[in-house]
Amino acid sequence: MTSSARRATIADVARAAGVSTSTASVVFSGKVNVADATRARVLEAAAELGYAGPDPRAASLRRGRSGIVGVVLSGELRYAFLDPVTTAMMDGLAEALDPAGAGLLLMRDDPHGEEIPPIAEAPVDAVVLIGCSARAEQALDAVRQRGLPVVVIEGDAGEGVPQITLDNREASAKVTRRVFQLGHRRAATVTLPLDAARERGPLTAERVSAATVDVTLDRLAGFRESFPESPGVTAAASLVDEGMIAARALLTDAGGALRDDRPTAIVAQSDLLAAGVIRAAEELGLRVPEDLTVVGFDGIAADGLGSLKLTTVAQPAVAKGRAAGEQVRRMLDGEAGESVHFTCTYREGETAAPPPV
Repeated sequence: MTSSARRATIADVARAAGVSTSTASVVFSGKVNVADATRARVLEAAAELGYAGPDPRAASLRRGRSGIVGVVLSGELRYAFLDPVTTAMMDGLAEALDPAGAGLLLMRDDPHGEEIPPIAEAPVDAVVLIGCSARAEQALDAVRQRGLPVVVIEGDAGEGVPQITLDNREASAKVTRRVFQLGHRRAATVTLPLDAARERGPLTAERVSAATVDVTLDRLAGFRESFPESPGVTAAASLVDEGMIAARALLTDAGGALRDDRPTAIVAQSDLLAAGVIRAAEELGLRVPEDLTVVGFDGIAADGLGSLKLTTVAQPAVAKGRAAGEQVRRMLDGEAGESVHFTCTYREGETAAPPPV
């Protein structure tokens, strides 16, 4: 019997069963026919020793691959999957990687304290980086040092890194232009986080100049094409609750009463934020769209809209994830990865109307 201090090996099983190591090995591989009596002896010995099969770590070393693709997400993982856009991208990514038999390992982009990024030591064959914030850039540096294939979804990773991009500025400009064409001149925006700190607060020139999240900045630039001087609030995440907090800041004064100079339209950088804005507006006694126009970005099924169909721009989230997975497969097969660009589609809804008289 082997010591409980170490894991039983195939050699231990072979000795206990009275067969060669190679014979014991093929019993577990299933690739060669073995006499029933021999198979039974090997399996009985394995059960007595607590041997469940070959060590997957050793197998991965022999193959030179782990069979795992790392996915680096920003922020808390528990929040990431509250966003249907992230879920849809992960569906597309998993679908594209399925033919390769690859699993997914999800990680945050921010180490704790002075720790190195988790991706620096993770047993992965390739990496998909979602976004490219300041913290994500640290993870990207670690991946480059390891020489692993990497694909970035919506982020500037620099020359030589395949990117899956979206027309964030153009799509934001399109839905905002619709608001302007309806006659609104007092509009405001609720943005996604500006940087790794993810602090909510007023959208000031100083905060924008220090921002590091490309998606937020691109969508803001699209909004500014129609409303260059309009106010805004930054949310801490793409969540309905964050949209509610931002809407209250834009629509009410310090005492909680509706402001006389409140915006007649709010352009949200995600549908979840837009749903939060609508919920807060209704709690304040405002009707959407009669008293307040609200538009979003993403084209998802968001809770909190009731029977309203949101005016928004729809992005191909599943296709983005699928494209990232396809590029990972190409690079693992020794081919060069390619960047892929996607566009959004304007979707007319029931939440935009001319401003109240």
